[in-house]
Amino acid sequence: MDAETISDVHTARTDMATAHLLAPGPARPFLELVQPLVEGLGFQLLRIRMTGDDGKMVLQVMAENDSFGLTIDECEAISHAVSDVLDVENPIAGAYALEVSSPGVARPLTRAVDFDRWSGYEAKLAVKQAVDGQRRFRGIIEGFDEGSDAANGGEARLQVVLEGFSEPQVLGFSLDNIAEARLVPDEAELKASLRAAKGK
Repeated sequence: MDAETISDVHTARTDMATAHLLAPGPARPFLELVQPLVEGLGFQLLRIRMTGDDGKMVLQVMAENDSFGLTIDECEAISHAVSDVLDVENPIAGAYALEVSSPGVARPLTRAVDFDRWSGYEAKLAVKQAVDGQRRFRGIIEGFDEGSDAANGGEARLQVVLEGFSEPQVLGFSLDNIAEARLVPDEAELKASLRAAKGK
């Protein structure tokens, strides 16, 4: 299944369940403002974060193109579009900075589609409510199950090693219960990323 087909399958079905991952905490009010702008330019929003204090707030926007990254020109296009709307709507009191970036090798997993797209890759995951007595897990992504726990947006599945079991177990994690999830970069990917950075 190609990336476009996967995206179509998951479109809109988990918007509410993943809002806390796409825009955690103080960034949540900006989700409805920023997401349509990013998607209107042909990109996918991965995460919004708001950091800093009243003296200088920083709005961080992470997005990707169909190749799972962003060029400098694409970052600038998103930045201009978001800045123009923020200047009109004025949702941030006082001075602020806007940062637009693409995901790195330790990319966040914030949507149902991410768990299908990166199936077979290693990930770290933290949950709000303990699962089998644990709040943090590390294992291999086994995709996304829409049918399980559908009321909470479905389940991300992860193959993990659990104490008391001789073989890895596949656990399902409700999207609504996931506090944070991200890929674990392997050594080859990290070296390739460093080489690319040095070549710029």
